[in-house]
Amino acid sequence: HLATSLPLPSERDHLRPRIDLIVFMIDIKSKYSLKNIEASLAHVDANFFLGKVCFLITGVGRVNYCSVDMNAIWKLGEVYCSPVLFCELELEGIRVATAQRLLRMLQICAGHVPGVSSLSFGSLMRGSADD
Repeated sequence: HLATSLPLPSERDHLRPRIDLIVFMIDIKSKYSLKNIEASLAHVDANFFLGKVCFLITGVGRVNYCSVDMNAIWKLGEVYCSPVLFCELELEGIRVATAQRLLRMLQICAGHVPGVSSLSFGSLMRGSADD
């Protein structure tokens, strides 16, 4: 399910499936997308930041057109203890690899991978990014 911002409308709460993973997409070419994410973060329950949130940064192949401060993006990942992934949506191979990575993250967050919790997965992601 996709949403352009949070909070989600409450009138359909009874029909909404369980939310296992939230992927915040930030277009590196749009300051508005970062501002929208920053405003939406206030509506996310703190428990989600325990391995069930990630930031997906798109448009990374066009750093010459970058409107978003990369330090602000890294700070989001740090402050919310959430992984930051980068993707160029216009390149099919990278788009497919990113989709597969997100799907695997979703499987873990939903509890469909025995022996791996979203909490431990989040720690593994942060550990590999720090190396």
